[in-house]
Amino acid sequence: MDRRQLLAATAAGVAVTTAGCLGDIVSGGGGDNGQLTGAADSSDNEIEVQASGEVETEPDEAVASVGIEATGDSADEVNGELAERSETLREAFEDLEIPDENIESGRYNIREERNGTGYEGSHTFQLEINDVDRVGEIIDASVDAGADDIGRVSFGLSDELRTTMRDDALDHALENADDEADHIADNRGVEITGTKSVSTSNADVVPVRYDAGADVAEADDAAAPSTDIDSGPVSVSASATVVYSFE
Repeated sequence: MDRRQLLAATAAGVAVTTAGCLGDIVSGGGGDNGQLTGAADSSDNEIEVQASGEVETEPDEAVASVGIEATGDSADEVNGELAERSETLREAFEDLEIPDENIESGRYNIREERNGTGYEGSHTFQLEINDVDRVGEIIDASVDAGADDIGRVSFGLSDELRTTMRDDALDHALENADDEADHIADNRGVEITGTKSVSTSNADVVPVRYDAGADVAEADDAAAPSTDIDSGPVSVSASATVVYSFE
């Protein structure tokens, strides 16, 4: 969980307001990111920069979807089979020492089959897994307990790690903003004297989603001993808008 990789981010959007020493009004003709305007009061001298930062880290939690499917001549028959097999699956969760609060009963559905010859039903469970190294083990144990509907696994971050990584991404965004403002000031022959305001965005976390069902099917075909899942890193990004004063 300690591996973190800082990724470069490009600053987008720059606005500059300068005092009379640079002319009353100067309008740039080359791009959309900068604007120079004259001001009577040097307190209005501003450089506004928008920048983003992104970091990566290994996930520390996962959510897996497992379930059962059943068919029968009547809705009652399907309901009974789902109830019995759901109980077996819950016993497997208990043996795996998954806390009750980490098990959420999801979709439960019984319907008539399309060809009208009987009924079919399904019952899914959402499992919150706090040790991502156990994902393969838990999926295999669920299959052994009768689960025949294995969905995607979503790897993400706990609240604590999310907060830490958001702070890291924001630090990187602010560093990018400082670099951009310094570059603009050097180019215009002025000096940054302080920060007038800062606004930030919420963290954008991009989880890693894995199709565990495909791996389980391949493992069954090859008689593999276990399902091995490599999640890959989760990325977290943040952005900041900073207004600097200069003279």
